[in-house]
Order: sequence, then structure tokens, then C-alpha cells
Amino acid sequence: MTPTEQLQNKPGMAKNRLYRDCYKFMQSDKLILPTIPDVAFKIRRAINDEKANNSKIAKVVQIDPSITARLIKIANSPLYRGRRKIESCPEALTRIGLRASQDIITAFAIKAVFSAKSHSIRRKMQSLWTHSSYVAAISAVLAHKTPGFDPDRAMLAGLVHDIGVVPILAYADKNIDILDNPKDLAETIRELKTEIGLKIIQKWDFPEDFNAVIKHSENWYRDEQTEPDYTDIVMISQLHSYIGKVDIKKMPKMDELPAYKKLAAGQLDADQSINILDQAKDEIEHIRQMLN
Repeated sequence: MTPTEQLQNKPGMAKNRLYRDCYKFMQSDKLILPTIPDVAFKIRRAINDEKANNSKIAKVVQIDPSITARLIKIANSPLYRGRRKIESCPEALTRIGLRASQDIITAFAIKAVFSAKSHSIRRKMQSLWTHSSYVAAISAVLAHKTPGFDPDRAMLAGLVHDIGVVPILAYADKNIDILDNPKDLAETIRELKTEIGLKIIQKWDFPEDFNAVIKHSENWYRDEQTEPDYTDIVMISQLHSYIGKVDIKKMPKMDELPAYKKLAAGQLDADQSINILDQAKDEIEHIRQMLN
């Protein structure tokens, strides 16, 4: 079936010009996907260089003073706090570790792709970033309290779980006249964000298990394996992020989800989980501030 025939088989899509354009460009690999800012790319390349040491990598990181400052703050945060205060980039890299630093620096740089010129789309980009960074912060804290998980990798997974929405908003920003109906944007996002998100993750050369985060972070009753993974962390973090913002009756019960049962290992209920995160609210807010 051709892309045109597929569109014709989707009720209402023929009238949605935004969906039609995004789908067509996505199928032909012409949809503009966001790129990781250059400084993050250089830092990732330096960290992955087998010949590099902390001193050489620090020189690359210090090209961007804001990233250096935030990396030092993260090293002194509750996630990593040691016996003494860290004051230099090489020390921060040593305390955090190079792989974790790579994930943190990438997370810092990603905020740059959440931008738009038109007022209406800029507000939606800001809302998307607020949600993504909140989920990322909760994911980091949950991972920190769950054996076997890396908080920084969980933070990055939470940050990109909805990354497929960004190119759709960016296209709408440049072609604002094609939004004939307020529902067109929501419909396009719902239909295309997963497939576009997977393309971005592949373009950025992210770990393969991030594909499942993109695919299943809202697949509430996913139960494909017995061991918990980063998708489970992000899924439960999303539900926590909705507390007080979404009608609880419209959301699944947290302690009934396979992801929650795997993470809690049968030792927690939803109220206890909420209390744990409530006690860690300062930690969550600290991470949100770092990302912003």
C-alpha cells in the first residue's frame, strides 16, 4: 500500500494537512529532524575516544562554561554528593564517571531543540519541555532508589520519551497556516510521534533500549519481560508527573501496572511510592533546575 493509500484509509486524515505533510516527508526521509548541538557532539566524541583521559575531556567540556557549571552542580547534588565539594570540571568527571557525564551533558544540550518562533507553537514547545524535564527528573530519582539502574541514563530516557513531537511542532511552526483545526496538531502528534521519535533516536546513535522507551512509555499494561527496564522507569515517572494535573479517573491505577510491580518487587504500594517521591521533591526540583 502506498503512503497516499494509507492516508486515504485513515478517517479524517485526508483533511489534516499537517498530518499529510509530516507523514509524506517522514516516509521520504525529508522531514527535518533535530540535531544534537555541536558542543554535545564534540563532548560525546571525546568521551568515546579510548585514548582520552579526564584532563583532555575536561578541556572539551570547558568550551561551554554553562555546561561545565551545571556538571559541577550535578556532581555536588544529592545524587552524587561526596565528602567534599567539587569545584573543577576534571573532578566532576571523576566523581560522576565518563559514561554518566555523557548522558548528563547530552541532556543539558537537548533543551536547545525545543524552540519555535510563533507564539502558539513556542508555548507548546515550552509545555513539552516542562513535561519532559519533569519526567526526566523523576526518572533519575526513581532509578537512584532502584537497584540496577543508572540515574543519568534514566534521566536522558525520560527527557527524550516524547522527542518525536519536536519535528511535528517545528514543521507547524514554519507552516502555521496549515492548521485548519485545533485538533489537527493533537491528531498528528498521536499518530506520528512514535515513528518520528525512533528515527531521531537512531540518528543520534542512542542506546538500542531507548527504542522501547519511545515505543512503550505510555503502553501502560506492557508486560513483555520479567525484569524491569528503563521503559518501566519512564512509564511510572510519567504517571507520577500527572498527579494533580490530570483527572486521576482517566489514568490507570499505578499499583496495578506490570511496570510498577516489577520496579517495586511487590514491596510497595502507590501511596508509599508517592511518599518516597514527596520526600525527594527537593532532589527532583534540583534536577529540573539543572536541566533548565
